[in-house]
Amino acid sequence: MLLQVDTGDIIKLKQILDETVANTFLSENSLEDHDPRAKNIGLVEDHKLNNIKLILMTVACIFAMIAQFSPLPFPESRLVLGFCCAVYFMLSGMLQLIQTFVDKDCILITKPVNSKFTSKDNLKKNPNLTKQGLRVRSIFPKFSEFYTVRIEFQDMDDGPFVNQTWSVGKFFDKEGMFDEYGLQYEVEALFRNFESGKFDTDDAAKAKKE
Repeated sequence: MLLQVDTGDIIKLKQILDETVANTFLSENSLEDHDPRAKNIGLVEDHKLNNIKLILMTVACIFAMIAQFSPLPFPESRLVLGFCCAVYFMLSGMLQLIQTFVDKDCILITKPVNSKFTSKDNLKKNPNLTKQGLRVRSIFPKFSEFYTVRIEFQDMDDGPFVNQTWSVGKFFDKEGMFDEYGLQYEVEALFRNFESGKFDTDDAAKAKKE
């Protein structure tokens, strides 16, 4: 079933694009039967950072509930309320810092590539494949038609990367019908460049637009 999207809704548009890109990388989302061009890459998502954020949110909610439902009468409960509020705002601040400085524009973090699913030639050209997880980022500026996907190693901020920018018109027609498999094919091709060590430079990345 084809997906129709209101192309004027930028937030929804980016959500659909990001979900499609992320699904292309994951082993549990097999789409080969639908389109022989769109082959999932077969990686496994790394949930460590997400689990940390969930723990912080859970603890923050627990302190908020203690502050809200504490049986101590006011004003005797002032110290408890003050402590709970301070911890809640501290944990909320930590979550915001993670979102701003760690997550940034990241849409997926994966575990390292299994050596069984890549060639020896690729491992020679790109030995970090089986040592470092991947970070997949997307950029879709407001009022822009260009959507960018960047693949890099998770723990190598200044490390190698591949980058590709497309016009969203490449994947949506006038009625907003979405060519999901077309985008997955493009993302898979981008990953194969990364896998084989065909990295981009900053200057080349700026010039790669379709």
